[in-house]
Amino acid sequence: MNEKVKYWLDLSDYDYTTAVAMQKSGRYLYVGFMCHQTIEKILKAYFNLNNSEPAPFTHSLSYIAKKAGIYASLPDEFKDFIDILEPLNIEARYPSHKEKLMKGLTKAKCEEILKNTKELHSWIKTKL
Repeated sequence: MNEKVKYWLDLSDYDYTTAVAMQKSGRYLYVGFMCHQTIEKILKAYFNLNNSEPAPFTHSLSYIAKKAGIYASLPDEFKDFIDILEPLNIEARYPSHKEKLMKGLTKAKCEEILKNTKELHSWIKTKL
């Protein structure tokens, strides 16, 4: 595994661990944010597996997946999950969105997001 792939993979693993810690502490807004970061970084690892250029400088999961050449091979349920994760990065950063987002991120919803993140993360990891 090359250094760029390992770099992004290590960050992705760390972010998932952080998401789990945020769930345990009840900081649900940041569960969603860190799950987005987990998938963003593993997609960038996959991008670097097949490209010598730097990973795209964007937070758009679908865009990174398409540029990496993995989007078409994702099962539909993972594509749907990416659509759910996509806004959690932006909305968690801005105060005007936080209150609305926090109402939807319950303990149960975050458990589901964590479960789906782990599944997608593991699926991509097998491709590395």
